[in-house]
Amino acid sequence: MGHHIAVEAEQYVFKPETKRKLFILIGVGLVLFVLGLIMAMNSGHAGHSEGHASSEISTSLVASAEASAEPAAGEEHHGSPTWLKRLYTSLWMNNIYFVGLGIIGLFFVCIQYAAQAGWSSGMQRVAMAMGRWIPIAGILTLVLWFLVKGDLFHWTHHDVYEGETADKILTNKAPYFFWPLHAGSFPLFYVIRMVLFFGMWYMFFLAIKKRMVAEDLDSNTQHWYKSRSISAWFLVFFAVSSSVAAWDWVMSIDAHWFSTMFGWYVFASWWVTGLAFLAFAVASLKNAGYLKVVNANHLHDLGKFCFAFSIFWTYIWFSQFMLIYYANIPEETVYFIERMRTSPYSWIFYTNLLLNFVLPFLLLMTRDAKRQISMLRVVTPIIMIGHWFDFYNMITPGVMKYEGAIGFLEIGLFMVFLGAFLLVVLNGLTKLPLIGKNHPMLQESLHHHI
Repeated sequence: MGHHIAVEAEQYVFKPETKRKLFILIGVGLVLFVLGLIMAMNSGHAGHSEGHASSEISTSLVASAEASAEPAAGEEHHGSPTWLKRLYTSLWMNNIYFVGLGIIGLFFVCIQYAAQAGWSSGMQRVAMAMGRWIPIAGILTLVLWFLVKGDLFHWTHHDVYEGETADKILTNKAPYFFWPLHAGSFPLFYVIRMVLFFGMWYMFFLAIKKRMVAEDLDSNTQHWYKSRSISAWFLVFFAVSSSVAAWDWVMSIDAHWFSTMFGWYVFASWWVTGLAFLAFAVASLKNAGYLKVVNANHLHDLGKFCFAFSIFWTYIWFSQFMLIYYANIPEETVYFIERMRTSPYSWIFYTNLLLNFVLPFLLLMTRDAKRQISMLRVVTPIIMIGHWFDFYNMITPGVMKYEGAIGFLEIGLFMVFLGAFLLVVLNGLTKLPLIGKNHPMLQESLHHHI
């Protein structure tokens, strides 16, 4: 192992100017959001003509698929004005994106414990700080769901289960949402799942954090062993809950469509976004003079993770796309036709591949690129923005149909969420020392070389 290296305790200081920058970010985001909302309210259906033009080719295809899917009474449910649907969609989409960043922080730490990995022990506290978003995300998700459900979740309307126009597909799926109550009443099973997932994720987060605090005070390796067993249980729970959450919160927006790969797809998007955020945070902290235990070898590993899982996301993306394209069943292909042939989803559909695969693949390909702080700080925001577009395209077309847009409203909301998330994470970093000096694997991390 070599000689023992002494490690000095590091404490992150959340400087007033950093706070001020974040409040400016939130302020600018709010201004853009309000501007965008006013513009959306005044425009009505104007400004979407280009969407109709580019979508004419697909209208007949979509119509044929929707005829088999939509009930006769379908459209009367979507009664909210376009601007309000757009607001609800953007709120939900930004929230789900940041839910992922919170849980992936915890997931990263648990993976390291379960794998008995030593290299990452100097950066685990940064990932834990991301997990502090989990309780906020839980409250936001629950409150927002009750606000947006009528417009986003077609299956929540009781009249699609009644009478001659009852929707057979949704009636068959009803127990998944409404059990043990009858179809079209209160979706008890669905809401219980939502509360259970966030509650359990937060409990696991608190359990690991408690061990970290104890380890700082006492160098007994029992704390590490205990964290490892908690992590193993979390990973089992997360495997199920992250998939079901993806079906519940994203896939059920397109209630007639399903993909057996969707849980993997959402996880891949969350995971690579979380890795990109972690790499960006570690590189930035290192740049600011913190994390002295982190060197080019650790950055190289983070760069490899971002590189590898960008390819993994693309593999899942392509597998899902190819299977549906090749089967050519109208009720399945409608999902992709909507996204490939309609503005603004079509340019996002292709931009997705550029931002989430082509650029990370080319920019992080060399050994040298993965080891440079400057390069990591260029590539990781590209990945994060790319996957924001990915979530936009998963959620928006199912709600907005031909009236989707990306403007000040969407960008402003993203800035507000990002500012709030960063405030929580950076504030969380001040609560514990940046490095667990008694972590039993810390010496291994200090001698880490690749």
